Amino acid sequence: MMNFTFRQLKAFEAVARNLSFTRASQDLHLSQPAVSMQIKQLEEHTGLPLFEQIGKRIFLTEAGREMYHYSQAISAQLSELETVLDEMKGFSRGRLTIAVASTANYFVPRLIAAFCQRHTNVSVTLEVTNRESLLNLLSANAMDLAIMGQPPDKDLVAHPFMENPLVMIAPPDHPLTRTRNIPLERLRSEPFILREPGSGTRGAAERFFEEHGEQLQPTQVMHSSEAIKQAVEAGLGLGVLSLHTLEMELALKRLVMLDVAGFPIHRHWYAVHPQGKRFSRVGQAFLDFILQEAASLLNMPTLEAPSPNAAAPKRKA
Repeated sequence: MMNFTFRQLKAFEAVARNLSFTRASQDLHLSQPAVSMQIKQLEEHTGLPLFEQIGKRIFLTEAGREMYHYSQAISAQLSELETVLDEMKGFSRGRLTIAVASTANYFVPRLIAAFCQRHTNVSVTLEVTNRESLLNLLSANAMDLAIMGQPPDKDLVAHPFMENPLVMIAPPDHPLTRTRNIPLERLRSEPFILREPGSGTRGAAERFFEEHGEQLQPTQVMHSSEAIKQAVEAGLGLGVLSLHTLEMELALKRLVMLDVAGFPIHRHWYAVHPQGKRFSRVGQAFLDFILQEAASLLNMPTLEAPSPNAAAPKRKA
């Protein structure tokens, strides 16, 4: 039986998460030699190397990946135990950990601010990440809630709480801004700028085109909604994004929505957690809050394409 300490496991989890002894020591407020010693002792207990160094970078070994998977689960269980024991004593420490898909970060901070105005003793940790990392965090039960667009069905409970329409965007002077009910086949010759493979937004757009007998082939791939907005505004192509990401650009007329047949693509935002999740009182309160009030608290841009007779603004030289 392995005889390691929680201190060693905590040090390992920090190094594995950061893939850096320096950043792990900063997270743990320990010296780097102290963190290295904890890892060395843990490797002695396991009898296997947990990290390997290639050049100046470190990577998890196969044993390290297994250890990281279980260390996340153990950390989540200990955090849950601490919360349960605190509440048995008759008080809540008011801690909330939320993980969100990067697109949801355009509105989730406003929900957190509204919630914290009512519950002033609550402290919130917000993890903004991509879909793959979000699913890994859910698998490890490493947060109170995740907020995402298209949750998988497997072993998760998903609560829809707000509409998440996907719209097609173009620069204001694009010729298609003066066309109504644009058929998808008309877009075959248009360059598209999309999110990376695995993105929920990209997946939904690709499925929509396939269901209508068309293929959506990106000419450029970018890893953030901000980068796509900048590229579309610069005239590099068309984009498909959540309406929630476009409030400022549409108001300032830097971008416009195209009137494409079948658009917007209707989706929802979901609050997601593992089946059987045992919520703290503050976690349950936040889930109830967003299910009941999120849609009314957030203002979403109107789904109106520009008038076909409106003069397109001139692009600056």
